[in-house]
This record gives sequence, C-alpha cells and structure tokens, in this order.
Amino acid sequence: MFPLRPQFTSLFLKLENFYSSREKALRTAQNKESNTQEIFHKIIKKAKGEEWQSLPIGECMGNIALFLIGTEYVAGTLEGEGPEICRIDLTGLDCVTFFENVLCISRILKKEKTSFDDFRAEIIFTRYRAGILTDYTSRLHYTSDWIYDNEKKKVVRNITKEIGGEEFPFKVSFMSKNPQYYQALKESPEFIETIADFEKEINKRQHWYIPKSKLREAQKYIQTGDIIALATDKEGLDYGHTGLIYQDKKGKIRFLHASLENKKVLLDTELYKYTQSVETHIGITVARPLEVK
Repeated sequence: MFPLRPQFTSLFLKLENFYSSREKALRTAQNKESNTQEIFHKIIKKAKGEEWQSLPIGECMGNIALFLIGTEYVAGTLEGEGPEICRIDLTGLDCVTFFENVLCISRILKKEKTSFDDFRAEIIFTRYRAGILTDYTSRLHYTSDWIYDNEKKKVVRNITKEIGGEEFPFKVSFMSKNPQYYQALKESPEFIETIADFEKEINKRQHWYIPKSKLREAQKYIQTGDIIALATDKEGLDYGHTGLIYQDKKGKIRFLHASLENKKVLLDTELYKYTQSVETHIGITVARPLEVK
C-alpha cells in the first residue's frame, strides 16, 4: 500500500474535523431542543397543578417568570445560519426571549392549548409582524415595533401615555447602519433595504415613555406581569433592555429580568432603583398583557 501524500492527509484531516464539528453541533442542538421541551412540560405540569390558568394573565406570567429564576443568560439564541426559523430555547434566555416565552406560555395556558406545537405557534404569532413568519425581516427586531404590532394583535396594551408618559422622539437606524453585527444581514445583504424601510415606518409613529425622574411616582400604576422596555439614549436605538414586573409580598414593584451583568434570570431591586443604576436608561415604556379572548 502506498502512503498518502501530505496534501491528501491534510485534506482528509480537515474533512474529518469538519464532519466531527458538524455532528457535535447537531447533537448539541438536539440536546438543547430536548431540554427545552422538558422545561416547557415541567412548567405546564406545575401551572395546571396549581391552576395558574385561572389567574389574571399578569399573575400567571409572574408565576412562570419566578419558575425560570436562575436560568442562564444566553444571548443570540434566535440567530443562526440559513433561512429564518422559529427558534425556541428555554435552557438559556436573554432579556427579550425571557419575557416572550413567559408571555406565550401564559397565553396558551389561557387557551387550554398546551402542546409544544401550540407554544411554537404562539411564539410565531407574537414574534413576527402580523403573526406571519416569512424571512428575517418579518421578525419584530425593535422593541417599539414589537409593542406596536402586538398592540394591533390585541396581545398587549401600551399604557405608558395614560400613566403619565411623555413623547419619546427616538429615531431607529442601528440595524441598517450596522449590518456587520447581524449574521442574517451579512448572509443576505438584500434584507438591509427592507430593514431600513421598516425603520422609517417606526420613526413616523408617536412613542411614549416615562422619564426615570418620574418613575417612582408612576410605579403605583404598574403591576405584576407588565412588560417593561427600558428606553435608551444610545443613537439609533429605541430600548436597551426589557423585563417584567413582579410585585412582592411587601408591595414592592420589582424588576424581574434576564440579566447580562448577573448572567442569569433574577428578581432584582425595585424598578425605579434599577433604572437609576444604569446611566443610559432614560425611562421606561409599559406594555400590559391582555387577557386572551
């Protein structure tokens, strides 16, 4: 038998490493999917056993959110190579997927449709414009757009103005001006123009926020389950963080969120104190979940 030439040996090693890495990534994805479904079914079992579905939706959300305390903070779980698909991961959460999953599990409990497929359908309904997944541009990337679209779908109601909010005159542009940060925009640069068009639409709308100087007084109008978007003064963005409200036994309005700093989901300090602790947070917008009809 003749020995392989060095260039062929190198090629075979590269191919072997490629397929080994691919198989490892596939196993990791399969394990993550299995673990996510296991967590989901544990939540559903506990919720049904304690009849959380009979509670107001905000309180139902509060219980589900508490169940997820301690979950690892993981960014970018919605991103991946190839066409847009509805990715769901309960093993690691960021600030958006945290409130999104809590909201959608609460909604399917209220509908008494609690399979994992029902959960996926609900995620698609809230995550994508008009509830329809087409491609990457159909995802509601900006929080202000998410609130606007889900108010039209009667999922939430933006109560900010009625509890003392002021006009929030931001201009979003970050995604279209910084496509290098988004895998999908690098793979499909033709999406950039579509994203820019959606940004223009967002910028035409009227938006509201409660400045953090007025937040302590406004807290009396906020309740468990309210979705909080923390307004930012960073150029090109609308909000810099999101989370939920949980009113504890002492009546304190606390911020419940997936924390990048703490690397996990936690029940944090009072909302106004948390907002004061971050210089770029200039106030909040409040989206109240609506009962399912």
